[in-house]
Amino acid sequence: MKHRSPPEEQDDLLRPRLVDMIDMRHELVKLAELIDWEFFEREWAGFFPSATGRPATPPRLVAGLMYLQHTFRLSDEAVIARWVENPYFQHFTGETFFQHQPPIHPSSLSRWRDRIGEEGAEWLLTKTIKAGHAGGVIDDSSLSRVSVDTTVMEKNIAHPTDGRLYETARRKLVALARDIGLSLRQTYARKAPQLALQVGRYAHARQFKRMRKALRTLRGYAGRIMRDIRRQLDAVPVGAVRDTVLEMLARVSKLLHQAPKSRGKIYALHEPDVDCISKGKARVRYEFGCKVSIATTIDEGFVVGMPAMPGNPYDGHTLAEALEQVETLTDCCPELAVVDRGYRGHGVTRTRVLISGMRRGMTEPLKAQLRRRSAIEPEIGHMKMDGRLARCPLKGAAGDAMFAVLCGCGHNIRKLLAYLRTLLLLCLAWLERPIEGCTARNTRQGAFIAGA
Repeated sequence: MKHRSPPEEQDDLLRPRLVDMIDMRHELVKLAELIDWEFFEREWAGFFPSATGRPATPPRLVAGLMYLQHTFRLSDEAVIARWVENPYFQHFTGETFFQHQPPIHPSSLSRWRDRIGEEGAEWLLTKTIKAGHAGGVIDDSSLSRVSVDTTVMEKNIAHPTDGRLYETARRKLVALARDIGLSLRQTYARKAPQLALQVGRYAHARQFKRMRKALRTLRGYAGRIMRDIRRQLDAVPVGAVRDTVLEMLARVSKLLHQAPKSRGKIYALHEPDVDCISKGKARVRYEFGCKVSIATTIDEGFVVGMPAMPGNPYDGHTLAEALEQVETLTDCCPELAVVDRGYRGHGVTRTRVLISGMRRGMTEPLKAQLRRRSAIEPEIGHMKMDGRLARCPLKGAAGDAMFAVLCGCGHNIRKLLAYLRTLLLLCLAWLERPIEGCTARNTRQGAFIAGA
C-alpha cells in the first residue's frame, strides 16, 4: 500500500519539540534544509501500486536512515539504535517531537532496498549532488571535469579455499536433502569435518601431496551426496522446491568440476557472482568481490557516478558506462575526464580523456588538471575506511550495484557535513571579529549557517 504521510504538526504542551532541544546551527540541521525530501514522497510512491494492506513507512524516514547509515558506517540495526538516542538524527529524518521507540524494524530497510533497487539508490545520489550544488560545494564547472578510477568492493564472504568450499557444499546438500525429506545413503558428518580441518594443517606444514589427496577425498564425499540426491529427483514434486534443488545441484556440480584456471569460477555457494580480481597490490594479491568505477569532481572530490562493473572487465571498457551514469545523474555531459594508464584503449569520443603520462598536445591548464588525477585515490581510501565500501553485505549483483551507489551517497554527505561545519566555525569567527575583504557570497553563506 502507498506510504503514509507524516502527521501534521500540532502543539503539544507536554512534549518538547526537537527544534527547542537541538542547536539549529548544527550541520545535520542545515543539511536537512538542502535536501529535497518532497522528491522521495512523490517518486517513491510508484513503488507501491497496490491500494490494500498496511501503509508503508514515510519515504523521508527511510531515505534519511540510508543517508545516515552510509555516512557514519552503521549497520541496519546500529542506525536504528543510534536514531533512538540522537535527536539530530530524528530531526534529519523529519520528526517533530523526540521519539523514545524505534521508528521501524531494521528488516524494513532490507525490504525498502529491494523495492527501490538501483534506480532508487541513484535518486538518493542525485539529491546529494543537488544539495552540494545548493550549498555552494560544487558548481556547474566542477561537474564538467571529472576524475575516474576503479576499485574492488569485496563481498562479505570467507576467503575461498577448496577444502572449505567442498565441506560447505556437502553440508548444504545434506541440509537440503533433510528439508525435502530425502534419505541419503551416507552423509559423512563425522569424517568430512575432520578431513577439512586436516587439509589446512597439511597446507600449513607444506605437505602438499597429502593436502591434495585429502582434497580429492573431500570432493568425492560431496560428489557422492550430489549423485545420491540426483537419483531421487523423481520423488521431489514439481515447483519451487524442485527448482531450488536443481539450482543447488548445478552450482555444486560446477564447483566440483572447475579447474584452477577456469573462467567463471565459484568462490562462494551463496554468492556465485563473486569475481576474483587482481589489482597488483603487494599486501593483498587477490580480492574477491565486484569492480566499482568511481567518478568524482576533480576539484572537490564529490562523487557524481559510482556504477558496479560485474565480470571483472578491463578498466578501459568501463569508462563509457561510467561517464554515461555521470551524465544521467547530473544532467551534464563531462567535457574532461582524467584517468590512469589502465584506461588506454577506452574508445570514448564525446568526452576528452587525459591519461596519466600524456605529453603530446598538453597545455599548462590541462597539465594542471592531469596532476589532480591522483586526488581520487585518497577519496577511495576514505570511502573504504570511513564509509562502507570495503565490504558489501548485500546479496547478488543487484546488491552490489545498489550498495556502491549508496556508498557514494555517504561520501557526499560526509563532504557536505565537513563543509557546513567549517563554514559555521568561520561564521562564528567572523561574527566575533569582522574580517576585511569578506565577499558577498561568504556573507550569505555565513548568514545561512548562523541562522540569521
